[in-house]
Amino acid sequence: MEGAPRPTLRSLDVVAMIVGLVIGAGIFKAPAVVAANTGSETALMLTWLAGGAVSILGALCYAELAAAYPNTGGEYHFLQRAYGRAVGFLFAWSRLVVLQTGSIALLAFVLGDYAAQIVPLGRHGPTLFAAAAVLLLTGLNLLGLRSSTSVQNTLTLFTLGGLLLVIAVGLTFQAADAKPSPPMAGGDSALGLAMVFVLLTYGGWNEAAYLSAELKEVQRRMWKVLVTGIGTITLIYLLVNCAYLNVLGLEAMAGSEAVTADLMRQVLGEPGALIISALIVVAVFASINVTILTGARTNYALARDFRQFRFLGHWSPQVNAPTRALLIQGAIALLLVASGAAGRSGFEAMVSYVSPVFWLFFLLTTISLIVLRRREPDRERPFRVPVYPYTPLLFAAACAYMFWSSLAYSGWGALLGMLVLAAGIPFCTARHRQG
Repeated sequence: MEGAPRPTLRSLDVVAMIVGLVIGAGIFKAPAVVAANTGSETALMLTWLAGGAVSILGALCYAELAAAYPNTGGEYHFLQRAYGRAVGFLFAWSRLVVLQTGSIALLAFVLGDYAAQIVPLGRHGPTLFAAAAVLLLTGLNLLGLRSSTSVQNTLTLFTLGGLLLVIAVGLTFQAADAKPSPPMAGGDSALGLAMVFVLLTYGGWNEAAYLSAELKEVQRRMWKVLVTGIGTITLIYLLVNCAYLNVLGLEAMAGSEAVTADLMRQVLGEPGALIISALIVVAVFASINVTILTGARTNYALARDFRQFRFLGHWSPQVNAPTRALLIQGAIALLLVASGAAGRSGFEAMVSYVSPVFWLFFLLTTISLIVLRRREPDRERPFRVPVYPYTPLLFAAACAYMFWSSLAYSGWGALLGMLVLAAGIPFCTARHRQG
């Protein structure tokens, strides 16, 4: 019989994990894009506040699923249970070709933009740095060199430390030439695109919700933990954006390629920009390493469940790593880096590529909560989402809106992401013909 997680975590443990999982590289890049798509400073701040509210709704839905069906497969397990193996397969396929590899490329472009602040290499400098990071870290994982948990935790503290530094500097000082920004062009389409980037930056709470099965007194504490964790993140994000606005103003934020470096440059000069850029490069380097490491292992698991991907299932005992999965993942990520370099911003191109697939499976997972409630009414549910069914329906509506926004406003990248997802359908139907 499959073992079940034991409730050993305290509320403080889970809150810390939520904050550590969610706060990452996006907050150093996304605010500039959000500023370019909101019409005023008030709209900018309300957009970030709305992102926190939507994230809390989603986290409550995922918490019930995770508590009722504890499984390391996460969404893959929920989707397969609710809709069958075909949908589970497409989700696993999407992680291989869109979600995980797109996230690697996205992080690599954040690193590239800030590394170019330290060592300018011309117009293609950020892309060169991004490709070098993917190659180097894939190579290190192929050699079996993995960062320890303590090192990763230390680098997470670097990220939080960098944000606190930005908040302290940005709210304490103001550049002499900073002035209130005039209203900028906005609208429903711009707001939809801004929310795509905001909610991407809040991404990660879905992983944290899986810890619900290991939380002591889950029925009493789960909602408090989720609200506290995401509330803390929302407060940090609001303070960071206040700092950006205080020093740069909305218009300068919107035109920035490395908004955090520009803030530090405005207040502390070039040395401040170099220091914060180096800090961000180190933190993002660690994030890419973790994403490469975990992504290759989920793709290795894909090979065990679906024989079409048996070639990914080789595990090297010499380096204790799934070498073929690492190679394929690295190759796809490099292709995405190369394709993203064609536009003005590789970061924005990767968000466009990943977002519609991301929100499609968020929508399906949220609906699976309702499906499984109806199909298995007697299932023990240690945590139940409050105000059912309105909470999951409201979050499902938000997911549907974000899916539509991703398709409508993200250009060719969104279409490419959906086409790559659809390319997995023949593998899925072939499997059913064989079985």
